[in-house]
Amino acid sequence: MAPGANEKKPRRALRGAFSLWLILLTALPAAARPVISLIIDDVGDRPVEGARSVALPGPVACAFLPHTPHAARLARQAHRLGKEVMLHQPMQATRGNRLGPGGVTMDMERSEFLRVLRGNLAALPHVSGVNNHMGSLLTRHPGYMAWLMEELRYRGGLFFVDSRTSQQSVALRLAREMELPSLERDVFLDHYRDRARIRAAFEQLVARARRYGSAVGIGHPYPATLDVLEEVLPELEARYGVRLISVREMIERRRGAGVRVVGGR
Repeated sequence: MAPGANEKKPRRALRGAFSLWLILLTALPAAARPVISLIIDDVGDRPVEGARSVALPGPVACAFLPHTPHAARLARQAHRLGKEVMLHQPMQATRGNRLGPGGVTMDMERSEFLRVLRGNLAALPHVSGVNNHMGSLLTRHPGYMAWLMEELRYRGGLFFVDSRTSQQSVALRLAREMELPSLERDVFLDHYRDRARIRAAFEQLVARARRYGSAVGIGHPYPATLDVLEEVLPELEARYGVRLISVREMIERRRGAGVRVVGGR
């Protein structure tokens, strides 16, 4: 027997078992398959990457930084292509990162906070939801998060996604207490901007969906991230056995199932 032949048998068996599992999974009715939702943050500054983001296959949500040069135009394009348009609301971080235009901070009174938030929402067409840009400091504070959720609930028809930039975030709790449609991010796709690690993070997202039934991922309009998503999304169901759904559909699905997935990074 050739050296290493015994080692190859378990690997062949494992590949065969995985192939059988995938066949069984894809044979399930579409409604019974695991699902993922994807959000691309930081859209609006760079036109080429922004155009690629809004053109990604399927209901990928695009979260736009307020008052950026290409946000309004790309938001209209995203809406025409059936994408959810989200406001990527800049919030104060623990490290004092520069927020750019439209940021909200701890030194704001309620009136100024709401003036800035309302201006951001008014400047972005077709907004269906909001998530936080940075915010590792502000999302820890119930008062500011209550102002945010009250305004979103008052407007009606909007949802909130906690990007979970802090483990101490109270944003999701406040949103749910106010009965605002909401969920939180499970996996960041591109902490590292190389294709191999982004693909590994995407496969982690898929693994969470298979384990829990659903998973929410956030990425950015980096060339490597877009390269990976343009490659994997067209074959998502055939290769991975999961479906891509909108953020709003994910919220309704989790709410209907009484599911709260925790612990993702």
